[in-house]
Amino acid sequence: QVQLVESGGGLVQPGGSLRLSCAASRIVFSMYVMGWYRQVPGKQRELVARIFSGGLTQYADFVKGRFTISRDNSKNSVYLQMDSLKPEDTAVYYCNADDPRPRGVNYWGQGTQVTVSS
Repeated sequence: QVQLVESGGGLVQPGGSLRLSCAASRIVFSMYVMGWYRQVPGKQRELVARIFSGGLTQYADFVKGRFTISRDNSKNSVYLQMDSLKPEDTAVYYCNADDPRPRGVNYWGQGTQVTVSS
């Protein structure tokens, strides 16, 4: 069974930093597009950042210059370095693995809470 396990969430003050990690198992990690999404109650889940197998990255406008996504294929892991955090970054953050092949399967982690508050 495919598993995506997130860690690194927590409570941080505005302006602070957190680093999220996601460890994947039972997938050919290097071929997947790995992404981080977030969701707050009452709103749709939204893309934060994603990284392709070749290392190309994409970011939502609201995190550009503050967040950095990276991956380590040798560890089947993807990371999200979050700096200059704002209260509006408070959300549950989800790791996603997207198989880019036709009819490829999409997997989600269980989510990790990030709270930015003084």
